[in-house]
Amino acid sequence: MSLPKNPGLEPDPPVNPAVHQEHDPESPPPPDHFLSDPITSTAFPASSTASPSLPPENPVWTGWDVLQIAFLTIVTLIVLQLVLILGANRFVYRHSSFRVVSQKPILALLSEFLAYIGVAIYMIALVQGKYRVRFWQAIRWNWSAGAAPKLLGLGVLMVGLDLLGRFLPMPRSVPFDQFFARPTDAYLTAAFAITLGPLMEELFFRGFLYPVLARRMGVVLGVIFTALPFGLVHLVQYGYAWGAVLVIFLVGMVLTTIRAVTGSVAASFLAHVGYNATLMALTAVATDGFRHMEKAAVALF
Repeated sequence: MSLPKNPGLEPDPPVNPAVHQEHDPESPPPPDHFLSDPITSTAFPASSTASPSLPPENPVWTGWDVLQIAFLTIVTLIVLQLVLILGANRFVYRHSSFRVVSQKPILALLSEFLAYIGVAIYMIALVQGKYRVRFWQAIRWNWSAGAAPKLLGLGVLMVGLDLLGRFLPMPRSVPFDQFFARPTDAYLTAAFAITLGPLMEELFFRGFLYPVLARRMGVVLGVIFTALPFGLVHLVQYGYAWGAVLVIFLVGMVLTTIRAVTGSVAASFLAHVGYNATLMALTAVATDGFRHMEKAAVALF
């Protein structure tokens, strides 16, 4: 026996959740997509001047965070180098003056190595501790093993930019030459130049600085104003020679363009390694293993 239908007691029609979505104040809030996937988040929309064909830049950190990293790097380098020089002058080079000890390449390399390790730890703590996202995902490392040979090869081709030095006023000697005065110092410098050196430069300039500038200024200005400080930080190293700094600025333009087009810091890092490694290899061959630097035919950047 069936009951008669009562229109007043009929159940409400089913609700389509895709059309009708009301927030229940007692239900848990929706997941925070900004924290779980910062790369695709729209919390910070990319600049309208950026090319739609390029990966949008959406870093979780701010420009103030980038300035803090830069300030920490400078202060740490100065303090560590001073401490190491004083310690070496007191316990290792007792009969040498402070000036002589301060020019020891091994101390400069050691202070830079320790400072970079400390800054790298701070970078990771900032991203994963403050913003709760995975560091390598937020920095857009995006490692691609298949593209590695091409990127390294591109770095080799970038050495062609150094040919501009033949048409620019270049100094006969620069402070950086002291790192190649002895074969031992030269090999240590070369090892640093193809490992930790380019890694930290890419993490800061192309990893942290570029996406902040590109989000605010757009891709083109972001590339230019990332390459500019990249060149200027080498001013002291190359005795304020504007020709040498101009070449480094152009190298920075290429590296930042690679980062912008690929959306990967790993890509610009590999190209950077290829560039530095080629310069070091050419110099080592030309100088019989860094033993006759007067034969050097390439500029070291």
